Amino acid sequence: MATEARETENKYEFGPGAVLPFLGDLPGVAQESDLAEQKLEAEYFDTADLRLVRAGVTLRRRRGGSDAGWHLKLPLEAGSRREIRLPLSRAGRHVPAELATLVRAYARGQTLVPVALVTTVRRPRALLDAAGASLAEVATDDVSASTMGESTTLTHWREVEVELADGGPRLLRAADKRLRRSGLRPARHAAKLERALAGQLAAPEGESKLTPHSAAGDVVLAYTRSQAAILQALDPMIRRDEPDSVHDMRVATRRLRSTLKSFGEILGLPGTGRLRAELKWLGGVLGEARDNEVLGSYLHARLAALPVDLLMGPVQARASAHFAPRAASARASLLEALDSGRFIALLNDLDQALGGPPPAAKARRAAADVLPAAVQRTRRRVRRRARRAGRAAAGPAREVALHETRKAAKDARYTAEAASLTGRKRDHRSARRMKKLQAVLGDHHDAVVARDTAREIGVRAHLAGENAFSFGLLYEGCQRDALMLEKQVRKQWARRFGSEYGGWRH
Repeated sequence: MATEARETENKYEFGPGAVLPFLGDLPGVAQESDLAEQKLEAEYFDTADLRLVRAGVTLRRRRGGSDAGWHLKLPLEAGSRREIRLPLSRAGRHVPAELATLVRAYARGQTLVPVALVTTVRRPRALLDAAGASLAEVATDDVSASTMGESTTLTHWREVEVELADGGPRLLRAADKRLRRSGLRPARHAAKLERALAGQLAAPEGESKLTPHSAAGDVVLAYTRSQAAILQALDPMIRRDEPDSVHDMRVATRRLRSTLKSFGEILGLPGTGRLRAELKWLGGVLGEARDNEVLGSYLHARLAALPVDLLMGPVQARASAHFAPRAASARASLLEALDSGRFIALLNDLDQALGGPPPAAKARRAAADVLPAAVQRTRRRVRRRARRAGRAAAGPAREVALHETRKAAKDARYTAEAASLTGRKRDHRSARRMKKLQAVLGDHHDAVVARDTAREIGVRAHLAGENAFSFGLLYEGCQRDALMLEKQVRKQWARRFGSEYGGWRH
């Protein structure tokens, strides 16, 4: 069975004359204790073209030490990684199916093979608090690495790792300051495998700061590439059923669709229509899973708020029976989609489309000369749909119009987000405003759908001979929420954009 841990560590290289200093007086540390020396042997697996390590992912089979086994490390924020561990098994050197599945979006059908063997002689120290609990471990590693494949490269080096246990960021910062003063310098590579394969990996390109004078294509590509990377990175998170992973992938999918649509003339990429269609397919599968999750939570929370004496019949059980099979079916459909060749093809197509400079002439013009027009175009679409919603008759017609306004607000938000990478404050403000409008419109749509679902469940309860009174109350509560949120939409629009919403019909 897999276990999971969060790994937060800093790595250092020895500079000339560097020594490992005393660390027993750092904040919260009461003593420094030497631990037993360890010999660790790790065989790293990747595709032949090193797709995993290029994405910041490492997969290894380690022998020796207290955590012998299979380790998969997935990137989180800077300085931290999620480590998923499996014990050594009879499978020997074959990558366990569970871990191979988690890296499917990275490997994309390529075979996982041994790419390096790394042997480490580790001399660890524990930094302990007054109660004897470990706050961090500081290890001096003597490393020998050999690459595997058509040719073999041997390398040797020494490094220091500082890995948090129960300690916090303050301790890590203090240790960093002490180590730098003692001649140690931050390692150029986040993982031992990266250093072992340095000759096969291109040096990372320095990120140039984007400004209004940057090429418009560079700005839009930076945004779309970041979302494509998020799409890939969330695949293993969804497979492990991590909280909000479905929501986050759905948002990344929407951002990609919106950017390809709003900046189509700037990018001038071939096959954009097909890419958007495939992203729409993926978004639909994600939406089914996410909407069931949100709707179920919404209605259960509303039921929990009702007085007990108004819950007549097996109300909670009836609601659970409505959502449970739908949630299971939606998750099965989502995992089937992620396992499909269609999803892998989408990732490959995104890589190909976003891999080089966009061909359109507009892409080479300054961002300040091109991007604002795209932002304004999406804002005008929001205004048109909002006015249409304001003129629509109260009831279903207005609800549909508000939902269409919400879609336009999302496009406007994501377009402004992309443009805001240049640092223009106007684009930041526009993105924030559209996010707030989108949030209220989203809550309104959830209330409308929840209302209709409450009626559906109530009808089924009645047909089954149960008392449907509580579902009538639930329907009424959702309707009140929808009307209240409709008023909030109107007020927010008037506050942000004046009278452009137009007169509302009552």
